[in-house]
Amino acid sequence: MSYQSKSNISFSKGTSASTAVVVASTSENPKQPQQKQTAQQLVRENVQYLIEQLEAGHSEALTGFLRAMAVFRDYSLSNQLAIARQRPTASRVAGMYAWNQLGRYINKGEKGIAILAPVVGKRTKREEEKDKNGTILLGFRRVYVWAEEQTHGLPLPELEKVTGDAGVYLDRMREWVAAQGITLEYTEDISPALGMAYATNISILPGQSEAEELTTLIHEAAHLALKHGNRRTNTTKTVRETETEAVAFVVAQGIGINASSSASYIQLYHGNATLLIESLEKVQQTAAVMLAALLTEDNLSQEATEEVEAVQTVTTEASAA
Repeated sequence: MSYQSKSNISFSKGTSASTAVVVASTSENPKQPQQKQTAQQLVRENVQYLIEQLEAGHSEALTGFLRAMAVFRDYSLSNQLAIARQRPTASRVAGMYAWNQLGRYINKGEKGIAILAPVVGKRTKREEEKDKNGTILLGFRRVYVWAEEQTHGLPLPELEKVTGDAGVYLDRMREWVAAQGITLEYTEDISPALGMAYATNISILPGQSEAEELTTLIHEAAHLALKHGNRRTNTTKTVRETETEAVAFVVAQGIGINASSSASYIQLYHGNATLLIESLEKVQQTAAVMLAALLTEDNLSQEATEEVEAVQTVTTEASAA
């Protein structure tokens, strides 16, 4: 089996469900041997940093990670954590070659953002006869990307942006909920709660603004998608509410809705890196599914379903590496 790693990384900003996934980049010093580090090790390293920041009272570190999930939603969890830790303000990143192709160049002295890129192997003819897939994932290697503010040169072409008001996304969210076999009802009986989820039903308190109703619906749908009913015996209410508010924050950020209430509500564990990693993976996967539904015109298309499955597969492979 021969192997290769891609030497280019495409420009990326998480503005649509079809945004290209970052695959590789040239390193800062290609003559130096690559330091071996698995995706799981990188996740744990960055999660430990997050825990230390939270224990020191710096809750903005969590907000930075969740914002990275929204902006870089096509990236693996390990790379979202890495970008958020090294460059919390980054919204557009690319490798050196990709920036040069756009007429932009890395500013002198700028330090690259280290992420992990897949090393892809090419199957032999005999192996291809058994398996039609021509490539196989061999592992990961450290590569570097740079944020837009670390470059200079020609102005960037205008990227696709999310447009429309909350009502557009509210309609799509209602359609997605119905497609999951969930019954949606509006009732005053749940007051003063804004929403409630149980079994395959979601109740919403009427009279909310469209933006409030959207975030409430996302929150309650997240409870069901995260299977909190089945996890009540091994999770606390704080864990469950934290996960759902994190999903609401990521999705709201992804469609340009103010999610300050979610950001201020969120609290996380104290020192338990294993539980924190598990929650972040669940948050990322659930938010990716909802964003794919909200940011595509045909949210029930086969292409959207396959794309979401691909995002989840990459996340699982990176975490297991």
